[in-house]
Amino acid sequence: MTRGRSRGRYMGLGALLFVLVLAADQFSKYWILSVYDLPAKRSVAILPFLNFTMVWNHAVTFGMFGHSGAGPLLFAAVALAVVCALAVWMSRTADPLVAAALGAICGGAIGNVVDRLRFGAVVDFIHAHAFGWSWYVFNVADSAIVCGVGVLLLTSLSEGRRG
Repeated sequence: MTRGRSRGRYMGLGALLFVLVLAADQFSKYWILSVYDLPAKRSVAILPFLNFTMVWNHAVTFGMFGHSGAGPLLFAAVALAVVCALAVWMSRTADPLVAAALGAICGGAIGNVVDRLRFGAVVDFIHAHAFGWSWYVFNVADSAIVCGVGVLLLTSLSEGRRG
């Protein structure tokens, strides 16, 4: 098969990851808010190094630009533009890992856009901590975005060694 024909071959894989991440993210947030009722509990120890802690994130990421005056619609519009660009990349890639990573990133980004449009903020609730160290509170969408970017970086580095 020629390289040109293989482009877009893994769009289905990327789309599958997109749907799985989006579904897992939205289901976890529904469960945390409506079934577990974390907003009323605020923070619950799950394991010695893991809490469910309710945070409404009005910022972009890691608390950045939270007080810039820009609203959830602006953040959502920027995220949608990025997702469109990543979807074009996904449609053109001949690498299944890249397609899967892009699908995961897009699913996570859309999951957080849904929150911004529904609630005006992103639902964050996973709080990892150990030995006095504490990470930012995050969610399934954030995890998928970080893992997807990690895969893209590793794939890029391995291509650099081959080329």
